[in-house]
Amino acid sequence: MSSILSDRIINMEESATLAMAKKARELKGQGIDIISLSLGEPDFKTPQHIQDAAKAAIDEGKYFSYSPVPGYQDVREAIAQKLQSQNKIVDAKAENIVLSTGAKHSIANIFMCMINEGDEVVIFSPYWVSYAEIIKLAGGVPVLIEGTLENNFKATAAQLDEAITDKTKAVIYSSPCNPTGSVFSKEELEAIADVVKKHDNIYVIADEIYELINFTGQHASMAAIPGMFDRTITVNGFSKGYAMTGWRVGYICAPLFMAKACEKIQGQFTSGGTGIAQRAALAAITGDQTPSLEMEKAYKSRRELVLGLLRDIPGIKTHVPEGAFYFFPDVTAFFGKSTGEISVKDADDFCLYILNEAHVSLVTGAAFGAPNCVRLSYAASEEELKEALKRIKDAVAKLS
Repeated sequence: MSSILSDRIINMEESATLAMAKKARELKGQGIDIISLSLGEPDFKTPQHIQDAAKAAIDEGKYFSYSPVPGYQDVREAIAQKLQSQNKIVDAKAENIVLSTGAKHSIANIFMCMINEGDEVVIFSPYWVSYAEIIKLAGGVPVLIEGTLENNFKATAAQLDEAITDKTKAVIYSSPCNPTGSVFSKEELEAIADVVKKHDNIYVIADEIYELINFTGQHASMAAIPGMFDRTITVNGFSKGYAMTGWRVGYICAPLFMAKACEKIQGQFTSGGTGIAQRAALAAITGDQTPSLEMEKAYKSRRELVLGLLRDIPGIKTHVPEGAFYFFPDVTAFFGKSTGEISVKDADDFCLYILNEAHVSLVTGAAFGAPNCVRLSYAASEEELKEALKRIKDAVAKLS
């Protein structure tokens, strides 16, 4: 029956993070005690005042019908106000905002609206797993520029300049970054903007979904740089900073022509997002920010815990992430090693070995454009993190 499937779905890679989570669930189903550090999902519950707003919306009974395709007007206005006051994106207006069912959906909308067959998109690598597959689905060609452990996994403006060709249509990066936790400073973004400004028809997609989990004390937005609002599509949402992954609310702030294009394609694919979830999102963005600040503090504390534990494992090399909730250690010291029965050739093998031997799920860095690394999420309790890192340390000690 596979002959009935399209080439696009046959050629598409499965999400590595979801694939590893699936394997972990299968082992858990067999009664094995698996500690999952593979998914990028907060372990906190959605703050109570956000839950209460959703309950009130249900009781009010006004939000059961189809919502406007780009989202409710008051939610879009609140997002625009937030972007103006907090992100210094002074040109942001409600008309520039399109809500979707998550930031991933927003990114798919953008590339389906932007990319023609053969267009190139420069990706700052390591990168979130779905960027390249969505670009290819739209007919585009991903072009990777690589940041290394030595420079905190941040590719440079000079690398971008060298990568641009007459086929380049867009540039995409995330900051804070999934999978590395690296954060681009305002000065680094200005240097990238200077390269983009030399070309008339190149746009920047700035993925800022981890904005509220930033340990540098300062988040910089590309669209706030003079001359870049009309060249930047900002992607954000509520999943990470408000622990609302399952509510599925993301959004873009884009030049009007792109916002209208995304509304048009969304009108054909999904229509507007869930009304109740949008009311919850409105409460999140306009209400008490204390829970998000407390979550950020907890993530920073966990970062320090995991950093110390990773540095205590011989062979592991890591930088210090500045945001999000991931470590992205280099594990090449274990390539070519064996227990006698199991050999580790690459990061894929390393993750499978750790899953089967230590019962801890990680994600191979190959899925993020960095085959020497693995991604470890510390969005877990301190007890789980301590136990997981102990198991990993014991498991790698068996390799020689």
